[in-house]
Amino acid sequence: MRSFHSLILIPILLTGFLLVACNKSDDPTPTGATYQGDFVSGAHSTSGVASVDSSGTTLTLTNFKTDSGPDLNIYLATSLSTIKSEHIDLGDIKGRNGTYDYSVPAQTDFDAYKYVVVWCVDFDVNFGYAILGKQ
Repeated sequence: MRSFHSLILIPILLTGFLLVACNKSDDPTPTGATYQGDFVSGAHSTSGVASVDSSGTTLTLTNFKTDSGPDLNIYLATSLSTIKSEHIDLGDIKGRNGTYDYSVPAQTDFDAYKYVVVWCVDFDVNFGYAILGKQ
């Protein structure tokens, strides 16, 4: 016969375990993101999530993956058709597989600069892009 303590303790431990196990989030979006979008492949396979923090000063690429290429940069652009003339260059790509942060100029209007583009400068090619939407 089981003791009174084991009859009480087992359900409590099981409930605690289930709460911890169910609390895990598979959402790669950083907490407090104000804009977010999933990457879509362009000329090359590209995937991951682009998000902007609540201060509007950091762009994070989460679970980001793209092909290698010469002189790849991350751009914020107003459209996909005028990337070269209407963009903010956030600099060289920091990596092709992982999570990376980019500084964004203060007061950037993400309603206008809503495209995050992996741009090959040498060949003027869009490797892939994400469209930022309000969260």
